Amino acid sequence: MQSTARNLPQLLGEARRWFDEGLLAALGAAGATPVSPTQVQLFAVLDDQGTTVSELARRMGVTRQTAHQAVHGLVAAGLLEQLPDPTSARQRLIRRSPDGERAHRRARTILEQLEERLAERIGPETVEALRGALETPWGLPPGPDPD
Repeated sequence: MQSTARNLPQLLGEARRWFDEGLLAALGAAGATPVSPTQVQLFAVLDDQGTTVSELARRMGVTRQTAHQAVHGLVAAGLLEQLPDPTSARQRLIRRSPDGERAHRRARTILEQLEERLAERIGPETVEALRGALETPWGLPPGPDPD
């Protein structure tokens, strides 16, 4: 008999999709520039002063090509801009454009509203406990078992 219990990574993935889908739906309803879940994730890991594509890929856990495609789409939409990296002549920094900054602020507001909705559904204490557990440092992932 196969277990139907979902493991913690599956549950965390479903929780993330709940927020992503709510965010994308709210942005769409507001008439915002359409973006993909990967592009939303890119915005979430982008530093205010700019980030290289390689670093974005590492933070997102995707290939450099995937990050580059997401960046290219957001640059074309006017939400990101590229500028020279002052520490490297070969690299460029990616940062939010003025339109991208406005979209980022709107997204943060929507995410706050989604969190409030979640608190209405599962209780504010549960949301705070979840936040506390996720903000607690977990340390490095354990290595292979020596046995």
